[in-house]
Amino acid sequence: MTDIWKPRKGSLAYRPRVRAKGQVPRVSHWAESNEVRLLGFAGYKAGMTHLSFIDDSEGPTSGQEISSAVTVVEVPPLFVYGIRGYKWDKAAGEKAIGDLLVDDELVLKKLGIKKRKAKAEFTEENTDRVTVLVFTQPGRTGIGKKHPERMEIAVGGPGTKEKIEYAKSLMGKELKPEDMFKSGEYVDVSSVSVGKGWQGTCKRFGTTLHRPKATGQRRASGTLGQWHPAYILYTVPRAGQMGYHNRTEVNKRIMKISENVDEINPKGGFPKYGFVKNNYVLLKGSVPGPVKRLIRMRLGTRAPEKVQEPKLTYVSLESKV
Repeated sequence: MTDIWKPRKGSLAYRPRVRAKGQVPRVSHWAESNEVRLLGFAGYKAGMTHLSFIDDSEGPTSGQEISSAVTVVEVPPLFVYGIRGYKWDKAAGEKAIGDLLVDDELVLKKLGIKKRKAKAEFTEENTDRVTVLVFTQPGRTGIGKKHPERMEIAVGGPGTKEKIEYAKSLMGKELKPEDMFKSGEYVDVSSVSVGKGWQGTCKRFGTTLHRPKATGQRRASGTLGQWHPAYILYTVPRAGQMGYHNRTEVNKRIMKISENVDEINPKGGFPKYGFVKNNYVLLKGSVPGPVKRLIRMRLGTRAPEKVQEPKLTYVSLESKV
């Protein structure tokens, strides 16, 4: 028996390590808001750059100019094509009570859906939660994608009546990021990470290489566990899928929302992406996924209450190649 004590290899926090079913990440929880507004939006990752701003925190660098890496997310307008209501049932949980779609047949044909009538009229009595049905417009970007992604975005407000009225007022309209969020707010980012395929235990979990004379192997798995109970626990590092997972990172600060693309496009464009042509959002720090990947953002569920617009002093436009 060895007398060396050290932490286990590989984090157990990211489970399951399976391939995502699609590139549209699912948002299962939305923040509460007393303000009538949409609680999320979506865009496409263009790349990264860096900027400088005046630190407005209460830390040791308060009032000083500091630099930070930021992720550029291009956000073409989202089109609202319907409303969906949900009712909470103690026995069956939350159930959808119906959809209310736009009357534009060309829009529905573009999405490949048939017009459906709502199963019930949305009222305060039969509706507990309201979402809007939107789709992206990647054709307005330069990424070469044609098919739009469909998703739901929750509506916030003090009551159900206000949520329904606000959702109906958005039917058939295009939404821009500045209509939903403002600079300085914190958002949670959901995306599908970079796929790395099937990998062994050394790369997937960081296990130690075997001594050549011990087993005659270097990167193979060691023991898979105890004799009793006679099965392999899920905590045992094993080979499998690495990357292309649904991941969510919380509290990404919005440093800037703008439609002036001349203030963000570097010389020669972003590598493997090109030039930003629509509204864009600068998020502090990194974001999961490669360039051109769909990025969903929601109002921060654990965001600080104090929100103020950052004072930017410099944004890098140097070539990223």
